[in-house]
Amino acid sequence: MSFFSGKTILVTGGCGTVGREIVRQLLDHSPQELRVIDSNESEIFFLEQELLTHSRQNPKCQITSHCQVGDIRDADKLTMMCEGVDIVLHTAALKHVILCERAPFDAVQTNIMGVRNVINAALVNNVERVIFTSSDKAVNPTNVMGTSKLMGERLITAANSLKLKRRTIFSSTRFGNVLGSRGSVIPIFARQIQNGGPVTLTDSRMTRFIMTLEESCRLVLLAAEKARGGEVFVTKMPVIRIADLAHVMIEEFSRHLGFDARKMPVTEIGSKPGEKLYEELMSDEETRRTVELTEMFSVLPAFRSVYEDIAYDYDDIVTSEVTDPYVSSPSNSMSREALKSFCRQNGLFDEYLGGIKLPDVSGQTTSIRRAA
Repeated sequence: MSFFSGKTILVTGGCGTVGREIVRQLLDHSPQELRVIDSNESEIFFLEQELLTHSRQNPKCQITSHCQVGDIRDADKLTMMCEGVDIVLHTAALKHVILCERAPFDAVQTNIMGVRNVINAALVNNVERVIFTSSDKAVNPTNVMGTSKLMGERLITAANSLKLKRRTIFSSTRFGNVLGSRGSVIPIFARQIQNGGPVTLTDSRMTRFIMTLEESCRLVLLAAEKARGGEVFVTKMPVIRIADLAHVMIEEFSRHLGFDARKMPVTEIGSKPGEKLYEELMSDEETRRTVELTEMFSVLPAFRSVYEDIAYDYDDIVTSEVTDPYVSSPSNSMSREALKSFCRQNGLFDEYLGGIKLPDVSGQTTSIRRAA
């Protein structure tokens, strides 16, 4: 039996890249009911049709689904949507660094006040647990988006500490860049390469943590199962240089689109406001209260719950002493060959190279789905 079997689950931001994949994965866990809220009217309609189609095609696994247009800024709507809910997976957010820099008041309304609304709605309805999806940009933030995500984490941890005798467990997950998502750099590089260049890099020294969409969402669900309350789960991820990704994509696309990779111009345009050259998944202060698990780290709350003594007795603890603050750097980044294999194995270029078969680095052939 899955941890999610027979439960009523609400996914906020369910039409975003991460939210939609979480909804897809939850269908394999046989929940009793799936509720989805998103402010994108068209996408919420299409998602509802997909869920109805799934129910028709799987008559032995009937899952009730309710998709509604709504904004997490609307406290009353969230309170209504949380009635009878067991688990809330909160993915709705403003995530683009540059857009949040330009509109910080909107970032506060969605990424901070929206989290507060989710917390209050969960407490009113005695929800079993709430999982907040955060970002590596919340660590030592240099931009509005990261700062708002850090505040969201702190609100979630505080809610767990100050919830009185209510049963709700509040926890956060923190992960890096999801390659292949609509907000990732892959669609940008793909368009630039297909147009003949130039491929633009903000800074050739820039490094990032990466994950596939499927893996990041699987670990969100795993964190929901493991959560004890107040902790921040940090997923273990490989590191890449963005410049290496650009060169790998140029090589792959040139091979199959018939142009000379050596002639593709690559230019540096300078960092955007608030961008870091590297990312951090834990701060130095956090490492002192972190335990390492098999697939992730758990940063325990600095202030423990006032009303209960929580035992963080995970069943897969590797070590209780963590000294590495987990920073992306060129020294621990993947080689270009390893990155090429990673992208091929996970089909990250599929929709841009529809119908083409890419040989894997190992010699195996990876079939590519044709873009719709």
